[in-house]
Amino acid sequence: MQAFDPNAAARRDSGIYGLDWDESEADLILLPIPFDATSSYGVGASQAPAAILEASHQVDLFDLQFGRAYERGIHMREIPGEIMTLSTETRLLVDKCRAVDDADGPSIATIDAAGESVNRHLRGEVCRLRKAGKLVGVIGGDHSIPFGAIQVLAEESDDLGILHIDAHMDLRRAYEGFRWSHASIMDNVLREIPGLKRIVQLGVRDFCEEEQQALLAAGDRLRCFYDLECRRRLSAGEPFLRIVEEVVDALPSQVYVSLDIDGMDPALAPHTGTAVPGGLSFSDLCIILEAIAASGRRILGFDLSEVAPGRVGDNWDANVGARVLYKLCGFTLLTN
Repeated sequence: MQAFDPNAAARRDSGIYGLDWDESEADLILLPIPFDATSSYGVGASQAPAAILEASHQVDLFDLQFGRAYERGIHMREIPGEIMTLSTETRLLVDKCRAVDDADGPSIATIDAAGESVNRHLRGEVCRLRKAGKLVGVIGGDHSIPFGAIQVLAEESDDLGILHIDAHMDLRRAYEGFRWSHASIMDNVLREIPGLKRIVQLGVRDFCEEEQQALLAAGDRLRCFYDLECRRRLSAGEPFLRIVEEVVDALPSQVYVSLDIDGMDPALAPHTGTAVPGGLSFSDLCIILEAIAASGRRILGFDLSEVAPGRVGDNWDANVGARVLYKLCGFTLLTN
């Protein structure tokens, strides 16, 4: 990093955001998980890590909110080919099950085993990195992927909560018969990670009745700030910062941010797999992350999922994904 000029254009062969930190030197390690086998509408999130890496070279490093946080070091691991292959192979089985509407067929066990394999991979990598004193961020892939990371951090902390930004509750039980579905991540977290204190949901605007019932049954472990209710409050003249204050106050002292890009305005990510009208603006997200930092809470880790690059030459989704990722990186470094 000695000859590095943060104001110059990034080299095309450089690392994430034009940085060339070795993993041993960087404080924050990004783990790409290119797995999107269970995506139930649009596909392509497995291509996100590579597209975000390329788009990141257009992001200016100095940031109005957190200055030169990049000086702490951000390193993105190479994209694991074995996970990409597993995603492709599993996707074929998922499509087969859907084609014959065979949720009880023999392929289900193989699909679930693939999800478990992703969980083991991520859990193992996060464990090793945390023991080495590293902060960790995860780049998906669909929203099934962060389970292993959340599991590790919940075992490490007795006061961990999730800020879940998403258009969906993701509380479906084994959606389409697939236990590790992208639509089931928060159901799996609630059931399988009892040490997690609370999930606070923001941006939610598309869910089924069963999910609403699951929300009510979860009691104090789950708080949802529905997008429509937030918009109604804003339309009545209530300041956005008052809503942000309530969101932050609902979080424990340590926070994991799980951000499905469809939680934001679909104009920012038009190719995401399950886009829904409404959602957060980019500035909304910046203000929320800033408020978490100002409250004294620590962001222990995060994931960014469901970014799906568009057609060749259309890099808008990746551009937005790279900028959202940089905000997550910056505030994670700032709070630790």
